[in-house]
Amino acid sequence: MSKGKTGNKRSALAEVVTREYTIHLHKKVFGASFKKRTPRAVKAIREFAQSHMGTKDVRIDAQLNKALWASGIKSVPHRVRVRLSRRRNDDEDAAEKLYTYVTYVPVADFKGLQTQTVDE
Repeated sequence: MSKGKTGNKRSALAEVVTREYTIHLHKKVFGASFKKRTPRAVKAIREFAQSHMGTKDVRIDAQLNKALWASGIKSVPHRVRVRLSRRRNDDEDAAEKLYTYVTYVPVADFKGLQTQTVDE
């Protein structure tokens, strides 16, 4: 370990960025009882967004919620494609400066999809 070496520590949180991810939900809800599968999937998406975007404030779009709940509480889609947008919080009295907004991206097939940075 080198002493005194200070690099330019750029905060990843300061950047406003949008990325598309594929989340493998089947891994997250496998073994869960039927009445807890979709709620666990929603929590898993929230945790995924927190870890990948580095914000505690995660807001899930209504379309994503509808897509998860479309086939009921028992049967969750195995994979879901989401767009994570790190945005600035306009509230003056907000605890966090940034929040993550999670939206649903409908895709026909998940084959060959990778994480992409989206230019808005």
